[in-house]
Amino acid sequence: VDTVEQTPGALLGSAVAAGADRRVHLREFCFSGAKSIQLAEQVDAALRIEPDVAVILIGANDVTNQTLPSESVRYLSEAVRRLQEADIAVVVGTCPDLGTVRPIPQPLRQVARTWSRRLAAAQAIAVVEAGGRAVSLGSILGPEFDASPALLFGPDRFHPSAAGYAALTSVLVPSTLAALGLAPADEDEPEAGRGEGVLSIGRAAVQAAKVPGTELDATEVDGAARGIGGRWVTLMRRRRPAPVDVETPDPDEISSESGVPIS
Repeated sequence: VDTVEQTPGALLGSAVAAGADRRVHLREFCFSGAKSIQLAEQVDAALRIEPDVAVILIGANDVTNQTLPSESVRYLSEAVRRLQEADIAVVVGTCPDLGTVRPIPQPLRQVARTWSRRLAAAQAIAVVEAGGRAVSLGSILGPEFDASPALLFGPDRFHPSAAGYAALTSVLVPSTLAALGLAPADEDEPEAGRGEGVLSIGRAAVQAAKVPGTELDATEVDGAARGIGGRWVTLMRRRRPAPVDVETPDPDEISSESGVPIS
């Protein structure tokens, strides 16, 4: 990307501000190349500012650095748990489909695709178990990136372009608003006509891998959090919002209580 306004944080903050109809204060603690093992220090920084919601994107660098999925998921689960214990809502965009990265030669690209999809499924289950919301990025971005690699990938052919980041952010906005209690009234409950419903976590994870824009969030059935198939999960397919203009951030602006802090 060429400007700060094209970054995922700026895009997400502006879209949430538009949906919430109020000022949003955004803080970013991520950095290029970060892996799940480094989430702990980022959570430490986020806890100090007490945000209302934390949005986490993690996993691709774990795959490229051959970190075991079980290890990656353990660090992510701990991060979500710590944030939840501090009454901070958590939205996690799971690992994208790395099979769309053209510079990775075959058969390594197929290995990357398989590994990233398995990690994404494991992340989704771990996030829900820890109390967060999981949103599949692979099922959204995979086909779109594969169909338009020149548009949605940056010059290095690995990281997304500005258009790619905009596509990624649009997937996260509805779930972020829902985590803040700001979902549209007609999205408060799952609707069968949209393919939504309450499922066991295993079945829900399979559906999330297949259908674009699927969000998983823990729920209860008749007062019980778990059934024979494990934890109950609400599966939602929220509508993506229209693009909004991104406000140029003012580094000298002082935060006030009127905003919604996001990390």
